[in-house]
Amino acid sequence: MAFLKDFKAFLMKGDIIALATAVIVGGAFNKIVGSLVKDIIMPVIGVLMGGKNVNNLFFSLDGGEYETVDAAVEAGGAILTYGNFLQAVIDFIIIGFVIFWLLKGYEKTKKKEEAKPAAPKGPTQEELLIEIRDELRKK
Repeated sequence: MAFLKDFKAFLMKGDIIALATAVIVGGAFNKIVGSLVKDIIMPVIGVLMGGKNVNNLFFSLDGGEYETVDAAVEAGGAILTYGNFLQAVIDFIIIGFVIFWLLKGYEKTKKKEEAKPAAPKGPTQEELLIEIRDELRKK
């Protein structure tokens, strides 16, 4: 029973709950950004590239001529699919850009720390020396 009690205490810690929430929100965020890239941005990039799909960019390493990546895979050809890499780089840049703007907006919403009043300045060195001199004169 102690094991189950310890396990329950572990799961109910605030850090674990926050982490689980972050993972779930991150998954949903990933779907939104993935759709943004796949359904909105990549078609525009495809049009700018003359109607080509970025994922369909590849080099044939065996010298064969293939129309698409799928055709090359079906034929068993050796291909280097650099289009998939470009797609991953574009996804990364867009996700980074979106997160940058989200964090920038979040930082603006944070309550700005009020300026602390300056600590009262103590006496200057000259004032201290004058006080010492005056005290010595009194004795």
